[in-house]
Amino acid sequence: MGWSLHHPHGLVYHAPQYCHRGYTLFANLRGFDANLIDMEGRICHRWHWPGGINYANLLPNGNLLFMSLAPDEKLPMTGIGGHTGGLVELDWDGNPVWELENPWMHHDFQRLDNGNTLALVWEEMSSDMTFRVKGGFATAEDPVQMLGDVVREFTPSGEVVHEWKSWEHLDFDADVICPLEGRREWTHGNSINVTADGDYLVSFRQTSTVGIVDRESGRFTWKWGPGEVSHQHNPSFLDNGRVLLFDNGSHRRAPNTNYSRIVEIDPANNDIAWDYRGEPAISFYSYQISGAERQPNGNTLICEGATGRFIEVTSGHQIVWEYINPLFADSGRLAGGSSSGRANSVFRAHRFSPDDPALAGRDLDPAKYGNLNRILGTG
Repeated sequence: MGWSLHHPHGLVYHAPQYCHRGYTLFANLRGFDANLIDMEGRICHRWHWPGGINYANLLPNGNLLFMSLAPDEKLPMTGIGGHTGGLVELDWDGNPVWELENPWMHHDFQRLDNGNTLALVWEEMSSDMTFRVKGGFATAEDPVQMLGDVVREFTPSGEVVHEWKSWEHLDFDADVICPLEGRREWTHGNSINVTADGDYLVSFRQTSTVGIVDRESGRFTWKWGPGEVSHQHNPSFLDNGRVLLFDNGSHRRAPNTNYSRIVEIDPANNDIAWDYRGEPAISFYSYQISGAERQPNGNTLICEGATGRFIEVTSGHQIVWEYINPLFADSGRLAGGSSSGRANSVFRAHRFSPDDPALAGRDLDPAKYGNLNRILGTG
Protein backbone atom coordinates (compact mmCIF):
# COMPACT_ATOMS: atom_id res chain seq x y z
CA MET A 1 0.00 0.00 0.00
CA GLY A 2 1.32 3.46 -0.84
CA TRP A 3 0.56 6.88 0.58
CA SER A 4 1.85 10.43 0.70
CA LEU A 5 3.29 12.21 3.72
CA HIS A 6 -0.20 13.56 4.35
CA HIS A 7 -1.72 10.11 4.87
CA PRO A 8 -2.97 9.59 8.46
CA HIS A 9 -0.94 7.44 10.82
CA GLY A 10 -1.64 5.91 14.19
CA LEU A 11 -5.22 4.69 14.56
CA VAL A 12 -7.00 4.99 11.21
CA TYR A 13 -10.19 3.03 11.85
CA HIS A 14 -11.82 1.12 14.71
CA ALA A 15 -15.18 -0.67 14.77
CA PRO A 16 -15.09 -1.98 18.36
CA GLN A 17 -18.24 -4.09 18.10
CA TYR A 18 -16.54 -6.31 15.50
CA CYS A 19 -12.99 -6.45 16.89
CA HIS A 20 -11.19 -8.82 19.17
CA ARG A 21 -10.25 -6.44 21.96
CA GLY A 22 -6.69 -6.59 23.18
CA TYR A 23 -3.22 -5.09 23.17
CA THR A 24 -0.99 -5.24 20.10
CA LEU A 25 2.76 -5.76 20.42
CA PHE A 26 5.21 -4.62 17.75
CA ALA A 27 8.77 -3.41 17.30
CA ASN A 28 10.24 -1.38 14.47
CA LEU A 29 12.55 -3.42 12.29
CA ARG A 30 16.09 -2.58 13.46
CA GLY A 31 14.73 -0.27 16.13
CA PHE A 32 15.42 -0.15 19.86
CA ASP A 33 11.93 -0.32 21.39
CA ALA A 34 9.02 -2.74 21.61
CA ASN A 35 5.58 -1.18 22.03
CA LEU A 36 2.29 -2.43 23.41
CA ILE A 37 -0.69 -0.41 22.17
CA ASP A 38 -4.39 -0.53 23.05
CA MET A 39 -7.25 -0.60 20.56
CA GLU A 40 -7.18 3.21 20.37
CA GLY A 41 -3.57 3.07 19.21
CA ARG A 42 -2.14 4.49 22.44
CA ILE A 43 1.14 3.16 23.79
CA CYS A 44 0.43 1.47 27.13
CA HIS A 45 3.82 -0.08 27.76
CA ARG A 46 7.21 -0.23 26.08
CA TRP A 47 10.60 -1.83 26.46
CA HIS A 48 13.95 -0.40 25.38
CA TRP A 49 17.20 -2.26 24.69
CA PRO A 50 20.46 -0.52 23.66
CA GLY A 51 21.40 -3.54 21.56
CA GLY A 52 18.27 -3.13 19.45
CA ILE A 53 15.03 -5.08 19.04
CA ASN A 54 14.41 -6.67 15.64
CA TYR A 55 11.35 -8.75 16.52
CA ALA A 56 9.74 -9.46 19.89
CA ASN A 57 7.07 -11.58 21.52
CA LEU A 58 5.58 -11.74 25.00
CA LEU A 59 6.02 -14.82 27.16
CA PRO A 60 3.22 -16.04 29.47
CA ASN A 61 5.04 -14.57 32.50
CA GLY A 62 5.03 -11.10 30.94
CA ASN A 63 8.69 -11.14 29.94
CA LEU A 64 9.70 -9.90 26.51
CA LEU A 65 11.75 -12.28 24.35
CA PHE A 66 13.34 -10.80 21.26
CA MET A 67 16.14 -10.93 18.72
CA SER A 68 18.66 -8.11 19.00
CA LEU A 69 20.43 -6.25 16.20
CA ALA A 70 23.25 -7.85 14.23
CA PRO A 71 26.84 -7.04 15.24
CA ASP A 72 29.01 -4.68 13.20
CA GLU A 73 31.63 -7.32 12.42
CA LYS A 74 31.80 -8.72 8.89
CA LEU A 75 30.31 -12.23 8.77
CA PRO A 76 29.13 -14.54 5.96
CA MET A 77 25.52 -13.44 6.52
CA THR A 78 26.16 -9.71 6.92
CA GLY A 79 23.62 -7.72 4.94
CA ILE A 80 21.09 -10.55 4.61
CA GLY A 81 17.63 -9.74 5.94
CA GLY A 82 16.78 -11.22 9.33
CA HIS A 83 20.37 -11.20 10.62
CA THR A 84 20.46 -10.69 14.40
CA GLY A 85 22.86 -10.68 17.32
CA GLY A 86 21.06 -13.36 19.30
CA LEU A 87 18.24 -13.63 21.84
CA VAL A 88 17.49 -11.41 24.84
CA GLU A 89 14.80 -11.72 27.51
CA LEU A 90 13.68 -8.71 29.56
CA ASP A 91 11.26 -8.68 32.47
CA TRP A 92 8.20 -6.41 32.43
CA ASP A 93 10.26 -3.51 33.77
CA GLY A 94 12.97 -3.88 31.13
CA ASN A 95 15.59 -5.64 33.24
CA PRO A 96 17.61 -8.35 31.42
CA VAL A 97 17.01 -11.84 32.78
CA TRP A 98 18.53 -13.98 30.01
CA GLU A 99 20.70 -13.53 26.94
CA LEU A 100 22.14 -15.86 24.34
CA GLU A 101 24.53 -14.15 21.95
CA ASN A 102 24.73 -15.86 18.57
CA PRO A 103 25.14 -13.81 15.37
CA TRP A 104 24.24 -16.88 13.28
CA MET A 105 20.66 -16.73 14.59
CA HIS A 106 18.09 -15.13 12.35
CA HIS A 107 14.44 -14.20 11.96
CA ASP A 108 12.43 -16.30 14.39
CA PHE A 109 12.31 -18.20 17.68
CA GLN A 110 9.89 -19.93 20.01
CA ARG A 111 10.08 -20.54 23.76
CA LEU A 112 9.10 -24.14 24.47
CA ASP A 113 7.08 -25.48 27.41
CA ASN A 114 10.21 -27.18 28.79
CA GLY A 115 11.96 -23.81 29.12
CA ASN A 116 14.23 -24.33 26.12
CA THR A 117 14.20 -22.00 23.14
CA LEU A 118 13.88 -22.94 19.49
CA ALA A 119 15.60 -20.67 16.95
CA LEU A 120 16.55 -20.48 13.29
CA VAL A 121 20.31 -20.53 12.76
CA TRP A 122 22.45 -20.26 9.64
CA GLU A 123 25.27 -22.71 8.95
CA GLU A 124 27.63 -22.91 6.00
CA MET A 125 26.97 -25.90 3.75
CA SER A 126 29.77 -27.77 1.99
CA SER A 127 31.08 -26.47 -1.33
CA ASP A 128 29.97 -29.69 -3.04
CA MET A 129 26.41 -29.25 -1.81
CA THR A 130 26.45 -25.56 -2.72
CA PHE A 131 27.37 -26.48 -6.29
CA ARG A 132 24.34 -28.79 -6.53
CA VAL A 133 21.76 -26.19 -5.44
CA LYS A 134 19.75 -24.97 -8.43
CA GLY A 135 18.30 -21.57 -9.24
CA GLY A 136 19.04 -18.01 -8.25
CA PHE A 137 21.23 -15.56 -10.12
CA ALA A 138 25.00 -15.88 -9.91
CA THR A 139 27.46 -13.08 -9.13
CA ALA A 140 31.22 -12.93 -8.79
CA GLU A 141 30.81 -12.46 -5.04
CA ASP A 142 28.85 -15.68 -4.47
CA PRO A 143 30.30 -17.71 -1.59
CA VAL A 144 31.93 -21.08 -2.12
CA GLN A 145 29.86 -22.29 0.83
CA MET A 146 26.21 -21.26 0.68
CA LEU A 147 24.31 -20.68 3.92
CA GLY A 148 21.75 -23.29 4.94
CA ASP A 149 19.02 -23.19 7.58
CA VAL A 150 19.17 -25.12 10.85
CA VAL A 151 16.49 -25.35 13.55
CA ARG A 152 18.21 -25.60 16.94
CA GLU A 153 16.82 -26.14 20.42
CA PHE A 154 18.84 -24.35 23.11
CA THR A 155 18.72 -24.88 26.86
CA PRO A 156 18.83 -21.78 29.10
CA SER A 157 22.59 -22.33 29.41
CA GLY A 158 22.97 -22.29 25.62
CA GLU A 159 23.52 -26.02 25.14
CA VAL A 160 22.13 -27.43 21.88
CA VAL A 161 19.96 -30.47 22.66
CA HIS A 162 18.36 -30.96 19.25
CA GLU A 163 18.92 -29.71 15.73
CA TRP A 164 17.44 -30.19 12.27
CA LYS A 165 19.58 -29.36 9.25
CA SER A 166 17.29 -28.44 6.38
CA TRP A 167 19.64 -29.39 3.53
CA GLU A 168 19.73 -33.01 4.69
CA HIS A 169 16.02 -33.29 3.80
CA LEU A 170 15.65 -31.02 0.77
CA ASP A 171 15.42 -32.02 -2.89
CA PHE A 172 17.89 -30.45 -5.34
CA ASP A 173 15.40 -30.78 -8.20
CA ALA A 174 12.29 -29.57 -6.36
CA ASP A 175 13.67 -26.99 -3.92
CA VAL A 176 14.93 -24.48 -6.46
CA ILE A 177 15.81 -20.87 -5.63
CA CYS A 178 13.67 -18.19 -7.28
CA PRO A 179 15.54 -16.93 -10.38
CA LEU A 180 15.29 -13.35 -9.10
CA GLU A 181 17.01 -14.16 -5.79
CA GLY A 182 20.73 -14.47 -5.07
CA ARG A 183 22.78 -17.51 -4.11
CA ARG A 184 24.24 -16.53 -0.74
CA GLU A 185 21.77 -18.92 0.95
CA TRP A 186 19.59 -21.79 -0.19
CA THR A 187 16.30 -21.38 1.63
CA HIS A 188 16.20 -18.20 3.78
CA GLY A 189 14.05 -19.59 6.58
CA ASN A 190 11.88 -16.85 8.05
CA SER A 191 9.58 -18.66 10.48
CA ILE A 192 9.65 -21.54 12.96
CA ASN A 193 6.61 -22.85 14.82
CA VAL A 194 5.81 -26.03 16.70
CA THR A 195 2.67 -28.02 15.95
CA ALA A 196 0.49 -29.63 18.62
CA ASP A 197 2.40 -32.88 17.99
CA GLY A 198 5.76 -31.21 18.57
CA ASP A 199 6.75 -31.16 14.91
CA TYR A 200 8.22 -28.12 13.15
CA LEU A 201 6.30 -25.80 10.84
CA VAL A 202 8.86 -23.98 8.68
CA SER A 203 8.85 -21.33 5.97
CA PHE A 204 11.53 -20.92 3.28
CA ARG A 205 11.38 -17.64 1.37
CA GLN A 206 13.98 -18.38 -1.33
CA THR A 207 12.05 -21.42 -2.58
CA SER A 208 8.51 -20.19 -1.69
CA THR A 209 7.96 -23.30 0.42
CA VAL A 210 6.17 -24.06 3.68
CA GLY A 211 6.34 -27.46 5.31
CA ILE A 212 5.78 -29.61 8.37
CA VAL A 213 8.82 -31.55 9.56
CA ASP A 214 8.63 -34.65 11.74
CA ARG A 215 10.87 -33.77 14.69
CA GLU A 216 12.11 -37.31 15.26
CA SER A 217 12.86 -38.44 11.71
CA GLY A 218 13.56 -35.01 10.22
CA ARG A 219 11.47 -35.84 7.16
CA PHE A 220 8.88 -33.53 5.65
CA THR A 221 5.37 -34.85 6.22
CA TRP A 222 3.93 -31.97 4.17
CA LYS A 223 5.55 -29.51 1.78
CA TRP A 224 3.71 -26.96 -0.36
CA GLY A 225 4.03 -23.58 -1.99
CA PRO A 226 5.97 -23.16 -5.27
CA GLY A 227 3.63 -21.79 -7.92
CA GLU A 228 0.93 -21.18 -5.30
CA VAL A 229 2.58 -18.61 -3.01
CA SER A 230 5.56 -16.35 -3.48
CA HIS A 231 8.15 -15.53 -0.78
CA GLN A 232 5.68 -16.11 2.07
CA HIS A 233 6.12 -15.44 5.80
CA ASN A 234 4.75 -16.49 9.19
CA PRO A 235 2.85 -19.78 8.71
CA SER A 236 1.01 -20.77 11.89
CA PHE A 237 -0.90 -23.93 12.74
CA LEU A 238 -4.60 -23.32 13.48
CA ASP A 239 -6.86 -25.30 15.80
CA ASN A 240 -8.77 -26.59 12.76
CA GLY A 241 -5.62 -28.26 11.42
CA ARG A 242 -5.06 -25.71 8.69
CA VAL A 243 -2.09 -23.39 8.19
CA LEU A 244 -2.44 -19.61 8.05
CA LEU A 245 0.28 -17.59 6.31
CA PHE A 246 1.17 -14.26 4.71
CA ASP A 247 1.71 -14.73 0.97
CA ASN A 248 3.89 -11.71 0.14
CA GLY A 249 3.49 -12.08 -3.61
CA SER A 250 6.76 -10.54 -4.74
CA HIS A 251 8.05 -12.21 -7.92
CA ARG A 252 4.63 -13.78 -8.41
CA ARG A 253 4.41 -15.79 -11.62
CA ALA A 254 2.87 -14.13 -14.69
CA PRO A 255 0.20 -13.25 -15.64
CA ASN A 256 -0.41 -12.29 -12.01
CA THR A 257 0.81 -8.94 -10.73
CA ASN A 258 2.63 -8.46 -7.45
CA TYR A 259 0.15 -8.31 -4.57
CA SER A 260 -0.07 -9.82 -1.11
CA ARG A 261 -2.76 -12.01 0.39
CA ILE A 262 -3.46 -14.06 3.49
CA VAL A 263 -3.95 -17.77 2.83
CA GLU A 264 -5.51 -20.49 4.98
CA ILE A 265 -4.39 -23.80 3.49
CA ASP A 266 -5.50 -27.32 4.42
CA PRO A 267 -2.43 -29.63 4.48
CA ALA A 268 -4.72 -32.66 4.12
CA ASN A 269 -5.61 -31.78 0.52
CA ASN A 270 -3.76 -28.51 -0.28
CA ASP A 271 -7.06 -26.71 -0.75
CA ILE A 272 -7.14 -23.00 0.08
CA ALA A 273 -10.05 -22.74 2.52
CA TRP A 274 -9.93 -18.94 2.92
CA ASP A 275 -7.92 -16.00 1.73
CA TYR A 276 -7.83 -12.24 2.07
CA ARG A 277 -6.52 -9.73 -0.44
CA GLY A 278 -6.93 -6.02 -1.01
CA GLU A 279 -9.49 -4.45 -3.33
CA PRO A 280 -7.91 -3.55 -5.67
CA ALA A 281 -5.28 -6.22 -5.09
CA ILE A 282 -2.32 -3.81 -5.21
CA SER A 283 -3.76 -1.85 -2.25
CA PHE A 284 -2.48 -4.62 0.03
CA TYR A 285 1.17 -5.43 -0.60
CA SER A 286 4.35 -6.02 1.37
CA TYR A 287 7.16 -7.53 -0.67
CA GLN A 288 8.91 -8.88 2.43
CA ILE A 289 8.60 -9.44 6.21
CA SER A 290 4.92 -9.39 7.48
CA GLY A 291 2.59 -11.85 9.20
CA ALA A 292 -0.96 -12.90 10.07
CA GLU A 293 -2.47 -14.15 13.31
CA ARG A 294 -5.92 -15.69 13.81
CA GLN A 295 -7.85 -14.14 16.71
CA PRO A 296 -10.17 -15.96 19.16
CA ASN A 297 -13.27 -14.40 17.56
CA GLY A 298 -12.31 -15.69 14.11
CA ASN A 299 -10.89 -12.41 12.85
CA THR A 300 -7.33 -12.18 11.53
CA LEU A 301 -4.74 -9.64 12.65
CA ILE A 302 -2.47 -8.79 9.71
CA CYS A 303 0.89 -7.05 9.75
CA GLU A 304 1.61 -5.52 6.33
CA GLY A 305 5.21 -5.26 7.37
CA ALA A 306 7.06 -3.09 4.86
CA THR A 307 4.51 -0.29 5.23
CA GLY A 308 4.08 -0.64 9.01
CA ARG A 309 0.33 -1.17 8.61
CA PHE A 310 -1.76 -3.42 10.88
CA ILE A 311 -5.33 -4.40 10.05
CA GLU A 312 -7.87 -6.69 11.66
CA VAL A 313 -10.22 -8.31 9.16
CA THR A 314 -13.30 -10.47 9.61
CA SER A 315 -13.85 -13.82 7.91
CA GLY A 316 -16.03 -11.83 5.50
CA HIS A 317 -13.01 -9.67 4.52
CA GLN A 318 -14.15 -6.50 6.28
CA ILE A 319 -11.48 -4.29 7.85
CA VAL A 320 -12.62 -3.52 11.39
CA TRP A 321 -9.38 -2.05 12.80
CA GLU A 322 -6.52 -0.27 11.07
CA TYR A 323 -3.35 1.24 12.50
CA ILE A 324 -0.27 2.63 10.76
CA ASN A 325 2.93 2.66 12.78
CA PRO A 326 3.91 6.31 13.39
CA LEU A 327 7.39 5.38 14.65
CA PHE A 328 10.43 5.24 12.37
CA ALA A 329 13.81 3.55 12.64
CA ASP A 330 16.91 3.07 10.49
CA SER A 331 15.46 0.00 8.83
CA GLY A 332 17.07 0.56 5.45
CA ARG A 333 15.64 1.20 2.01
CA LEU A 334 15.07 -2.49 1.29
CA ALA A 335 12.65 -2.69 4.22
CA GLY A 336 10.40 -0.02 2.76
CA GLY A 337 12.36 3.00 3.92
CA SER A 338 12.91 6.36 2.30
CA SER A 339 16.13 7.38 0.56
CA SER A 340 17.47 8.13 4.05
CA GLY A 341 16.82 4.55 5.13
CA ARG A 342 14.21 5.56 7.73
CA ALA A 343 11.13 3.35 7.78
CA ASN A 344 8.16 2.36 9.93
CA SER A 345 8.55 -1.29 8.89
CA VAL A 346 7.58 -4.07 11.32
CA PHE A 347 8.57 -7.73 11.00
CA ARG A 348 5.48 -9.10 12.79
CA ALA A 349 2.78 -8.04 15.28
CA HIS A 350 0.91 -9.95 17.98
CA ARG A 351 -2.29 -9.21 19.90
CA PHE A 352 -2.88 -10.26 23.51
CA SER A 353 -6.30 -10.47 25.14
CA PRO A 354 -6.82 -8.40 28.32
CA ASP A 355 -7.05 -11.65 30.32
CA ASP A 356 -3.84 -13.11 28.86
CA PRO A 357 -1.52 -14.36 31.65
CA ALA A 358 1.25 -12.11 30.32
CA LEU A 359 -0.85 -9.04 31.18
CA ALA A 360 -2.24 -10.17 34.54
CA GLY A 361 -1.92 -7.40 37.11
CA ARG A 362 0.00 -5.10 34.76
CA ASP A 363 -0.36 -1.34 34.68
CA LEU A 364 -1.56 -0.59 31.15
CA ASP A 365 -2.65 3.00 31.67
CA PRO A 366 -1.67 4.96 28.52
CA ALA A 367 -1.42 8.11 30.65
CA LYS A 368 2.09 6.93 31.62
CA TYR A 369 3.10 7.70 28.06
CA GLY A 370 0.87 10.74 27.67
CA ASN A 371 3.53 13.01 26.18
CA LEU A 372 4.71 10.39 23.70
CA ASN A 373 1.15 9.56 22.68
CA ARG A 374 0.38 13.24 22.13
CA ILE A 375 3.50 13.65 19.98
CA LEU A 376 2.43 10.63 17.94
CA GLY A 377 -1.09 12.02 17.62
CA THR A 378 -2.68 9.20 19.60
CA GLY A 379 -2.97 10.89 23.00
